[in-house]
Amino acid sequence: MVIKNVSLDIVCGITSKLPDTGRPEVAFAGKSNVGKSSLINGLMNRKSLARTSAQPGKTQTINFYNINEEMYLVDLPGYGYAKVSQSEKEKWGKMIERYLHTSKNLKAVFLLVDIRHDPSANDKMMYDWILHNGYQPIIIATKLDKLKRSQVQKNIKAIREGLKLGKDGIILPFSAETKQGREEIWALIDELTGLVPAATEEVEN
Repeated sequence: MVIKNVSLDIVCGITSKLPDTGRPEVAFAGKSNVGKSSLINGLMNRKSLARTSAQPGKTQTINFYNINEEMYLVDLPGYGYAKVSQSEKEKWGKMIERYLHTSKNLKAVFLLVDIRHDPSANDKMMYDWILHNGYQPIIIATKLDKLKRSQVQKNIKAIREGLKLGKDGIILPFSAETKQGREEIWALIDELTGLVPAATEEVEN
């Protein structure tokens, strides 16, 4: 995907009506400090369109980022460390569930986990919850630059085992610092949304 223009088009709060964008969407879920905003900014080639925050859990809305007037990256509220009440968290959960159930355009849900650590109880719960809501989460293992290269495969295996991923489960390592993994993520998004560039499609003789 060549990024020509991006914009934050739609922001949905707990009481907002969810939009029918009419374009393919892929959503991103993850713990409050896992680097979700940094990933989305990295994918969009922008420094701060998706707001990163020193206060984990600042994303309290579902944010729809318009990419090239062709598709949307959808940023779901973070979970885990957010200093909010249980009742507030339950409202967010219902809001995300409503989105997963009602979006006519959602093609995939990416779940972010920190590659340095085994999946937390929150990560496992979110993985199972997304599965329960009808989507097979695609795992993005963030903070790749914080690991020695020799540790990467061992940690990916620990994530696979911790989340009980099957052989077909996809794990894509990513670094917001070096942008390693960005091309692989975009290639998969292009495939999932049907926006494969013409140059990569097979030409019939």
